[in-house]
Amino acid sequence: MTIYEAINSLVEYGVRENLIEAEDKVWAVNRILEILNMDNMETDAKVYNADLEEILKVILDYAVEKGLCEDSIVYKDLFDTKVMGVLTQRPSEVIKTFREKYAVSPEAATDYYYHLARKSDYIREYRIKNDVKWVTSTEYGDIDITINLAKPEKDPKAIAAATKMEQSSYPKCMLCKENEGYAGRVNHPARQNHRVIPICLDGVNAFMQYSPYVYYNEHCIVFDEAHKPMKVCEKNFRRLFDFVKQFPHYFIGSNSDLPISGGSILTHEHFQGGRYEFAMAKSPIEEYVTFEGFPDITAGIVKWPMSVIRLQGDDTDRICTLAGKILATWREYSDDEAFIIAKTDDGAIHNTITPITRFVNGKYEIDLVLRNNITTEEYPDGFYHPHPEYHNIKKENIGLIEVMGLAVLPSRLKTEMAILKDAILENKDIKADERIAKHYDWTMKIKAKYGEINADNIDKIIEDEIGLVFTAILGQCGVFDRNEQGKTQFKKFISQVK
Repeated sequence: MTIYEAINSLVEYGVRENLIEAEDKVWAVNRILEILNMDNMETDAKVYNADLEEILKVILDYAVEKGLCEDSIVYKDLFDTKVMGVLTQRPSEVIKTFREKYAVSPEAATDYYYHLARKSDYIREYRIKNDVKWVTSTEYGDIDITINLAKPEKDPKAIAAATKMEQSSYPKCMLCKENEGYAGRVNHPARQNHRVIPICLDGVNAFMQYSPYVYYNEHCIVFDEAHKPMKVCEKNFRRLFDFVKQFPHYFIGSNSDLPISGGSILTHEHFQGGRYEFAMAKSPIEEYVTFEGFPDITAGIVKWPMSVIRLQGDDTDRICTLAGKILATWREYSDDEAFIIAKTDDGAIHNTITPITRFVNGKYEIDLVLRNNITTEEYPDGFYHPHPEYHNIKKENIGLIEVMGLAVLPSRLKTEMAILKDAILENKDIKADERIAKHYDWTMKIKAKYGEINADNIDKIIEDEIGLVFTAILGQCGVFDRNEQGKTQFKKFISQVK
């Protein structure tokens, strides 16, 4: 495929995927020629119905050859996003179409918007398909496991360039509305093909977008118009339910608002939702409880490794009022016996909640996951955090997505598990290989557990054991143990909610 064929093929791709109209073709060709510093075009160049990745590779190879782009993944991402920006409608047009579709149904609106995010290459589908995914059956249901390969690692050139750059406060973070159409830089992704949808949640202006890494189906992010820190509060519970009322086919939740127990971005208020049913959502209430003054609210403790209170009802105002009381009580709650410390002498607060809302079987519901971020000398990364014995698998924070039952594991595991598999089958010294030495103790437990490990069963064994490790990690992050003593302590807290 020549560069002229690639340009024609890309423009035809844009028409085929409804990114641009047929009347835009000449304009689009000329815009791409401008980006490529070309002043000539073979108008009769052949058009290929090729994959977007294949077409963009030809364009990127040309850009590298002509010195328009460094031969590295970071610079190529900046360049091809600029090209794809040509094929992405203006924000006003996207918003207009979204609202027209919404008048038909919320599903029609999100179907249109999700298609745009994928086909404009904002969501790089050809990378996401490389993610390793499987399901592990546990006593809590089917737990989703993914090894994330979609997010590219920065190369040395880009890292070096980033260190020499002047610090910029524009955009203030990866979520700010100013990212829409932004050209990017080596330490900030390009967003020319990024479009956001304005929405109002309980009187507060916000925007909706999709995650470029799509950890699950239609993984969306809703962020405040203002760049302000995250805060878990009753008002935000009401905003979550307002979103569910507008998009009843989506769930939505919030990370906690404290380090260690929260997500990666605490500086900008945001929620995450999508069209997916997680294991936690499928888990039943295992013990019903009552709250004084709220006979109309169904409440109970969810069968889940973490400590979860589920509230269900018809009236979201009533649900939010009770959820607010639970949060207020939990913020101040301490129990030395259960090692729950609300505040330390330095004034730091440690109790918060990860909330998730849904509309299920004609009822509104909210899961309130009790969180605590206290650290100790033995657990400097956090007591209710993955413990060191599992850091070989995951040591990162357990945020909203993991809380619901989807493990997002580091890309290193794909390589490490392949090496480990070979070492087990060939009976090699695991300790002697620095790449997998960290997995020695875990491997010994696996060998002791299974009578025979061979080429036919090793893949499933490793996958299942990783899933069980993740389930155990969720248990470590639960503030009340899953035993009789822990259940008694959990109900003791519930009795304090007034």
